Amino acid sequence: MKRSLRISLATAWIILGAIEAMATEEAKYTVVKKDESFEIRDYAPHVLAETVTEGDLEGAGNEAFNRLFRYISGANRSRGKVAMTAPVAQEPRRQKIEMTAPVAQQRVEDRWAVSFMMPAASTLETLPQPEDPAITLRQVPARRMAAVRYSGFWSEKGYLQHKSELEAWMRRQGLVPAGEAIWARYNAPFTPWFLRRNEVLIPVR
Repeated sequence: MKRSLRISLATAWIILGAIEAMATEEAKYTVVKKDESFEIRDYAPHVLAETVTEGDLEGAGNEAFNRLFRYISGANRSRGKVAMTAPVAQEPRRQKIEMTAPVAQQRVEDRWAVSFMMPAASTLETLPQPEDPAITLRQVPARRMAAVRYSGFWSEKGYLQHKSELEAWMRRQGLVPAGEAIWARYNAPFTPWFLRRNEVLIPVR
């Protein structure tokens, strides 16, 4: 009985994860080139709800996710809900200061910008304004990205491994980075690890 219950629960877990993946709107892009797990993509313009947090990769992501989820769940000035979309993106946000002797710029701390992509029909004018001053809405122009896709747990080790692989592939392709690497997660936390879609994206010139 216990074994059959475990099997039933595991099956339900898988089905829920699959349904959740199919139901979520994703960022719109066109594949320009594909090479096994690597791609070059052209992304359409879109709006992000973004917040900046401090801490390690995983801890900062969890804190920011909760903050952004409250915003789309109604913690905004119009009390309206916003549909959940994918991916949840996370990238380094470097804080720089100017020095006077000599004049230079120096990194003083590493922070993470975490964002939810807003539904494709959304604009800065139509989206509800966040109540939390730590959340901003930002228009992102069309851009070209190099990407690598992988499954598995959300971990800094997995992110760094695939980031390194993507950077090596970009060098072989003669692609020049135009910004920081972005860690993209497409699934809810309850999705089984082997059904999760994760990506590392790097803007290219």
